[in-house]
Amino acid sequence: MQSISVHDLHAGRERPLIDVREEHEFAAGHVPGAVNMPMSTIGEHLDELPGEPFDVICQAGGRSARVVEALSARGHDATNVDGGTGEWIAAGYDVEA
Repeated sequence: MQSISVHDLHAGRERPLIDVREEHEFAAGHVPGAVNMPMSTIGEHLDELPGEPFDVICQAGGRSARVVEALSARGHDATNVDGGTGEWIAAGYDVEA
């Protein structure tokens, strides 16, 4: 499975970012530019995923890793963000709410 750190993400990647946390988690604060697509409903929205390579983030990296594994098996070029939004916030990076 492909993965990057929150520091790599912050350094700048010209790729879509999918946040698979639930809506209330996303609303409380997320990485700027992220699009919310909760893990619990992602199967219903596969046609909305980017056609190009994209990154996937959650709170700590567990849910996003499972999503990346499942999507990669379906042929998507997805990369997990290790440490997730929790590590992003701990590093002092900006969030949107």
